[in-house]
Amino acid sequence: MSTRYETVIGLETHIELKTETKAFCSCAVEFGAEPNTHCCPVCTGMPGALPVLNAKAVEFAVKAGLLLHCRVSLRSKLDRKNYYYPDLPKAYQISQYDQPICTGGWLEIPSGGGTKRIRIERLHLEEDAGKLIHGEGGTLLDCNRCGVPLIEIVTMPDFRSAEEVTAYLQLLRERIRFAGLSDCRMNEGSLRCDVNLSIRPLGSHALGERAELKNLNSFQFAAKAIAYEERRQAAVLDAGGALFPETRGFDEGTGETFPMRRKESQSDYRFFPEPDLPPIVLTQEQVARWASELPELPDVLRERWRATYGVNRETAEALTVTRAAAEAFERAAALTRFPKLLATLLAADPARLAEGEIPVSAEHLAALSDLLGEKTIGSGTAKELLALLWKEDQDPREAVGRLGLGKITDRAVLEPLTREILADSPRAAADYRAGKKAALQSLLGQAMRRTQGRADPDVTRELFLASLQAEPRKEE
Repeated sequence: MSTRYETVIGLETHIELKTETKAFCSCAVEFGAEPNTHCCPVCTGMPGALPVLNAKAVEFAVKAGLLLHCRVSLRSKLDRKNYYYPDLPKAYQISQYDQPICTGGWLEIPSGGGTKRIRIERLHLEEDAGKLIHGEGGTLLDCNRCGVPLIEIVTMPDFRSAEEVTAYLQLLRERIRFAGLSDCRMNEGSLRCDVNLSIRPLGSHALGERAELKNLNSFQFAAKAIAYEERRQAAVLDAGGALFPETRGFDEGTGETFPMRRKESQSDYRFFPEPDLPPIVLTQEQVARWASELPELPDVLRERWRATYGVNRETAEALTVTRAAAEAFERAAALTRFPKLLATLLAADPARLAEGEIPVSAEHLAALSDLLGEKTIGSGTAKELLALLWKEDQDPREAVGRLGLGKITDRAVLEPLTREILADSPRAAADYRAGKKAALQSLLGQAMRRTQGRADPDVTRELFLASLQAEPRKEE
């Protein structure tokens, strides 16, 4: 983009809440189910069908607002937002217009070596639309997603780059997912965002005409769409053209945005209060109880683990990939004498931590860490044991004895092994005696391979050094 312009971005992020049933009916929420198997007269808008508000959706919306430092409205209402799209069978969406459930929050993101506060204008509750499936034979409608509860989080136009947008979305996803309010799987559409982007001359404080980039469902696509749209708008202005408010889509194949329609105004939606649902009325006691149920935030946990256990940031980030992983580490760390070793051991396989519940008890994780810290087993054996415990939770001390996995410290066993390795590796022995100290690591590596990592490294190194530093035997 031309350096003559500054980018101004605001986000509207839609997050499906992780409730068991839909926002206004008892249909199950299940991604990937057979089309049109989780829908009913309520969520498809049949005449005479009346909605009933899901109390859990209200609770989750409030908890999300609290995570974002929002003010919670003790009284809010639901409205009808009217628009005629084929994926909205009843031709209106139940949403919130002028009295949203949460307002005035913020998130601080890393930016320019420091932090930047992104202001949140509002968070409101609404229902999702259906899904269109396009094929060679035409377009089909799947109503399973109709009525799934959503929160929409609207920011102020505080972003100035794709990097800031990505940092915000990553932090937002982490908090919402960690609290168990949504799985935030962008590939499944449970988190998607609309980017409102305009550009203006550097130094100007006026907002330009914005384009809304709809339904971006990955960080990468959001960044690519922003980059293309910046260039497109700059090219229009540089050529003397005029921009106008519009809604645009993003072509993942070409990396370009494309026009969809002129941007609607609020009056186009003809909002009016939902006549079939009463206002949402909360108490301070309810809000306080929900606030007390929220977990300690991942960034707070990571800082506490750094100060208490000396865990580095990369390891701590792996341990906070899910709330279950963080809580499992917390419980086990309180029982072991070697919490930092435990953290490193668990974080060695972040994909396993991300799977969901941790199938190993805190007592057994702590015992495994103690075995490693006591040098009863080596790191390779510890990883092997952890994989075994993941399949079948058991006492790692008993498993070490039963499977013979303890370290070999007996010199009578290790000395013949080191002599055999030296006999098989005369070049490495000669290199060490010639001053190439790295040759010793090669010899130690062979000892570890031959004992499947069980040879005590200190004893084995001592035996190698004793042989290498002795005068080599002369041939008779």
